[in-house]
Amino acid sequence: MKPPGVGDSVRAAPWALLFFLYVLNGGAFASGRPPLRLVQTIALDGVEGRIDHMALDPNGRRLFVAALGNGTVEVIDLRTGKRVRSLGGFREPQGVGFVTSPPRLFVANGGDGSCDLLDGGTLARIRKLRLSEDADNIRVDSMAERVYVGHGAGAIRVLDPATGDSLGDIILPAHPESFQLETGGPRGFVNVPDEGEVAIVDRARGRVVGKWTLGRFTANYPMALDEAGHRLYVGCRRPSAVLVFDDRTGRRVANVPIDHDVDDLFYEARTRTLFASCGAGFIDVLEAGARGKLGKVARIVTSAGARTAMYEAETQRLYLAVPHRDSQQAEIRVFESSK
Repeated sequence: MKPPGVGDSVRAAPWALLFFLYVLNGGAFASGRPPLRLVQTIALDGVEGRIDHMALDPNGRRLFVAALGNGTVEVIDLRTGKRVRSLGGFREPQGVGFVTSPPRLFVANGGDGSCDLLDGGTLARIRKLRLSEDADNIRVDSMAERVYVGHGAGAIRVLDPATGDSLGDIILPAHPESFQLETGGPRGFVNVPDEGEVAIVDRARGRVVGKWTLGRFTANYPMALDEAGHRLYVGCRRPSAVLVFDDRTGRRVANVPIDHDVDDLFYEARTRTLFASCGAGFIDVLEAGARGKLGKVARIVTSAGARTAMYEAETQRLYLAVPHRDSQQAEIRVFESSK
C-alpha cells in the first residue's frame, strides 16, 4: 500500500500493561481484559525501512514478511518464534501470497512491476513474471486455483498458481489497492482510491460490473469482507473512518471514525469483531451489531508506523509489523484474541 507522507529474540509482555495503556487512552474493557493480548515479540534485526504485507504458510507454520524498504522477504518460523531466513534480490516487495499445493510463494515488487514466483519448500526462484508498475496486493483463491495481483495504472493480473502463467487481466479505472474475493460467488471488491470508489468485478467474466462511490471519504486503502453477514468494510484515511456497505445493494449503512493512517482491516466472524491497524500507533477494535451498526470498543497502543498486519482466524492471532524508528527496532508483534 501507499506510504504516508542474525540475532532474534522472543519476548513476552504482560497483558496488564496493555490494559493500563488502554485505560490511559480513555476506555475500559467490559470484561476486564483487552480484546487483543500481546503474547510474543519477534525481532527483525537489521531490517530497515517500511514493512508491507504478510502471508502465511499454514502447513509449514511460516510467516512471510515483505520488508519493502529493506528489499527482502523475511521468513519467520512460528513454531519457534524466530526468523529463519532473509530472502534478498527483490525490488520493493509489497504483496506476498502463499499457495499450499503445489507450494508456491508469490512476491509482488513495486519497484519494477514484477512478480517473483518461488518454490514454497526450498524458496528458490522459479521465474520472474513481468506485470507493470507498482505490483502490489496479492490474493489467493484456492478453490478456483487462481492467484490475483493488483498492478499498474489499473489492472488485476490473474495467474496460474502452479506455473505463474498469465490468465489475463481484469481492467480497472485506476490502480487497485486492497481487494477481497467472495467465496460463495464470482464477485471481487476492489478499492480504487484514485477514483474514490469500490469497483465490483465479476471474476468469471473478467471485468468490472459495478462501482460504489465513497462521497467525501477518500484514500480508501484497506478492506475486509463479512460474507455471511453481507457487510463490506472499507478503511479510509481522509477523513479517518471505516465505511460499512451492504454487499447486496451497495448501500452505505454506517461510517465510524478511527485512528489515523489505517492500512489493514480484518473481520473476525466468530466474535463479530473488526481489527483496524493504524500507523498512528494503535489497533482499533470495533464490534459489529445489527443493521450495520459498528462501534469502537478498544484502542490498543502499539507503535508509530506499525500499520501492516495479518490475522489468522484459525489461531485467532494477529501479526503486526513494527518498523525501525528511532530506538524502536523492527519486529513482529503477535497478539491473541482474548474474547
